[in-house]
Amino acid sequence: MSALIEARNLTIHRTGSTEPVLRDVDFRILSGEIVTVLGPNGSGKSSLVRALLGHLPLAAGRITRRPDLRVGYVPQRMQFETAIPMTVRRFLSLPRRIGDDAAALVLARTGADGMQSRQMTQLSGGQFQRVLLARALLHDPHLLVLDEPTQGLDQPGIVAFYRLIEEVRRQTGAAVLMVSHDLLVVMRASDRVVCLNGHICCEGSPDHVSGAPEYRALFGTGAEGTLALYRHHHDHDHDGDEACDRHHHPAGAS
Repeated sequence: MSALIEARNLTIHRTGSTEPVLRDVDFRILSGEIVTVLGPNGSGKSSLVRALLGHLPLAAGRITRRPDLRVGYVPQRMQFETAIPMTVRRFLSLPRRIGDDAAALVLARTGADGMQSRQMTQLSGGQFQRVLLARALLHDPHLLVLDEPTQGLDQPGIVAFYRLIEEVRRQTGAAVLMVSHDLLVVMRASDRVVCLNGHICCEGSPDHVSGAPEYRALFGTGAEGTLALYRHHHDHDHDGDEACDRHHHPAGAS
């Protein structure tokens, strides 16, 4: 299968500096995959996403995107001025106006039915995330990019949101690239978890990464098993896990 986005030997410098925030990163995401990028604050997660989407210059390496690629994006933070009214319906029509039927359909898909007239500032955390997701789905993306999508949600809200993402993937076939810094909110449905800290420390299935020495070295010896918040029961097979030391010992290296 061809990749939706593929990065080879990616290096990115901090703004105004020659110091790399990311170095020698190889990354790809295939159609229909759920990939979680995990790492502490300052590890380069947001820089990786911005580079993959073409919003950040590269110091080295190259990025290839499928020519017809459509991306839906759920940002880490979005704030609204309380003094300026903004209904859900109006928000969905920014920057491109959509019809009432399309708005109702996409809100129903994310479990936000009937919220068109609600003010964005009056939504709960879970409702807000569902509306953001609805907006990201408006134009049938091939890839959904979710930057810290469960930030501020409680544990039941996190589990509900992850179930929703899994259902969206099932219905649409869209790939999902999710970014997180919180060990407790990694989605068990992830086909791959990529552990990042300026470079790729390790990657593989959630079970594989949670037991990897590179993961424990980065997050502490007590971190093993913390990826078990939301257990996904697979009814399908994925290709074999990536070895966690793949980036330390490439094929052919001695």
